[in-house]
Amino acid sequence: MSRAVDGLSIAPEQVLVDGNKCPELPYPVEAIIKGDSLVQAISAASIIAKVARDNEMIELDTVYPGYGLAKHKGYPTAMHRQALLELGVTEIHRRSYKPVRDAMGLNTP
Repeated sequence: MSRAVDGLSIAPEQVLVDGNKCPELPYPVEAIIKGDSLVQAISAASIIAKVARDNEMIELDTVYPGYGLAKHKGYPTAMHRQALLELGVTEIHRRSYKPVRDAMGLNTP
């Protein structure tokens, strides 16, 4: 979120965040739980972000074949979890996601 706000060409008067945590920013920030269903601007931003992410996953699918990124867009489907186990974790995989940590053997008791 901070990078997105830093990348704006116009300084915002206020930043609305969908959720319950506010990033540290040099602007007023308001967290709104379920903001994507309550605030039209957050709803629109969520749609734009999803489309951008889906397009990025389609491009990454050509760089990282075998993971099915163009199909499941990186969501932890059974197919994606199996590919993580078979092909391993790449630099694009988020280490904060449980299926990725599982594939790396980081969640074992």
